[in-house]
Amino acid sequence: MIKEFIISMRPRQWYKNLVIFVGIVFSFNLLNLNLWIDAIGAFAVFCAISGSIYVLNDIIDIEKDKTHPKKCMRPIASGKLNKSYALIFAIIFIGLALFVAYLINLWFLVSTIAFFLLILIYSVFLKHFIIVDIIIISTGFVIRAIAGCFAVGVLVSPWLIICAFLLALFLAIGKRRHELVLLRGDAGNHRKILDGYSTEMLDQMINITTSALIMSYSLYTFFTGKIFIMLTIPFAFYGLFRYIYLVHKENFGGEPEMLFRDRGMLFTMILWVILIIVILYGNIIFKF
Repeated sequence: MIKEFIISMRPRQWYKNLVIFVGIVFSFNLLNLNLWIDAIGAFAVFCAISGSIYVLNDIIDIEKDKTHPKKCMRPIASGKLNKSYALIFAIIFIGLALFVAYLINLWFLVSTIAFFLLILIYSVFLKHFIIVDIIIISTGFVIRAIAGCFAVGVLVSPWLIICAFLLALFLAIGKRRHELVLLRGDAGNHRKILDGYSTEMLDQMINITTSALIMSYSLYTFFTGKIFIMLTIPFAFYGLFRYIYLVHKENFGGEPEMLFRDRGMLFTMILWVILIIVILYGNIIFKF
């Protein structure tokens, strides 16, 4: 039963909470071991919260998930995990997560509660409104990034907020497009809101979001004070264009973790991370 509950918490999607570490990296505190204790604690808190929300969402959508070609295999939808036990475990995990958040600091606790309430309201109500659904999902990533800054006590950059929001929106639109292609004429039966979308509409939204993201990231590199960060622009652009290619040609986009299976994307992300660390911390690294 515990195994099925952990599966329902979607540990493979906890990588989404890695955005919490953006604050400690871009505030030049990557080598501050004391702050890493709080950063890792914040990551664990959001893994527990987001995982518990996945469980609550599965309980809410149990009947719809039974008709989905893939989601019907989930523990709650398939009957492997009793929804009453799942609810009890989820409440326990949420309680423990909020207690740890309180131990980190008050502002981090506030951002954690805000994230929980936003995603819970989304699961119950807001996910039924076209366009609002993908905006709420993207806002959730912004709260993660802000919470990561609060956890280590650094300033929240406006560039962090806008880039995190646009990237999350970009991925959310790609996911909606994948659902339309996968479910085809049956899309509305699984998720009623999908009747309001079309692949043509989502393609236009991807184009708009990509343009805004490219401009925002470029402006960030111009004004960050580290001129060599501009060297990361080609890698960021390639990653975005590669994702669009995979969405259209390889039918990727259902879950962003699928991108880690693509060698081109994986290689680009690794190079981008290495470049960022070398540029931001080169003076310290080369002293050793």
